[in-house]
Amino acid sequence: QDAGNHTLPTEFVLSGLSSRPELQHLLFFTICFVYSMTLIGNLLICMLTVHPTLHTPMYFFLRVLSCLDISTASVVVPKMLVTLLSEDRSISYLGCVTQLYCVVFLAATEWFLLAAMALDRCVAVCWPLRYAAIVSPRVCLALVLLSCGSGKAVAVLQTAWVFTLALCGPRRINYFFCDIPPLLVLACTDTSPYEKQLISATVLVILTPFCLILLSYACIISSILKISSAQSRHKAFSTCSSHLAVVTLYCASGTLIYLQPKSSNSQDTKKILALIYTTVIPTLNPLIYSLRNKEVKEVLIRVVAVLMKK
Repeated sequence: QDAGNHTLPTEFVLSGLSSRPELQHLLFFTICFVYSMTLIGNLLICMLTVHPTLHTPMYFFLRVLSCLDISTASVVVPKMLVTLLSEDRSISYLGCVTQLYCVVFLAATEWFLLAAMALDRCVAVCWPLRYAAIVSPRVCLALVLLSCGSGKAVAVLQTAWVFTLALCGPRRINYFFCDIPPLLVLACTDTSPYEKQLISATVLVILTPFCLILLSYACIISSILKISSAQSRHKAFSTCSSHLAVVTLYCASGTLIYLQPKSSNSQDTKKILALIYTTVIPTLNPLIYSLRNKEVKEVLIRVVAVLMKK
């Protein structure tokens, strides 16, 4: 079909996670369970970090991170669950635009926030005596607003670029939500300039914060090595490795999805990576970042004890 004859689509059809009918119910209950754990874990973190003993910048950032994780999963999972059980897998044009914008905004914001969290830990370990003066409540709020503003700018740019492309042919999206790579496949014009821009955006949004995180942890590890107590060193290294494990998983899945946007041979692999990116990682974050933390567990025990007395 000629690019000049394209018409604005009114809706798209999502193919979902799998086309095999025998897997639909299994996937539904599995993802429903993971989504429930995401909501419970992150809501728990949001409630616990309000406790007076956890009024520090680190827990403020963790609370914002949990809100982002809840939002990311909620933008993708409910529609995915519907497509697993319903024969109607359509999504309106406006719904697709909104979903893409929200996914990009939340993902970009979370990356900038992860970099801010790494800087916070770097200051806490390397300059503990100046920590309160450097990372003040006003600075924390400014970093969160800067992360949100940067995420919004990226989301507006990427969404506008995708939906100004001429989309023709079948409106079937071989994915379980509206995302950039599967939408580019529907374009009937040359998308190579956009693909180059997408690679640049991926480097800016994912790899740049990742390098900043690695640099922060390099400074942290350098300071840890100067600690005389072996037990303290082991505890600090354990915390660093946990954080870096999630960040690396996030970085690997994100770059593999977006650095080769029109590769159709690896579409099933990209679905799995996107599932990890939008569903599994938000479930792991409370465990990795908070629930293993001694202070958070102590607050949780206190809250449970109070509830049991009532």
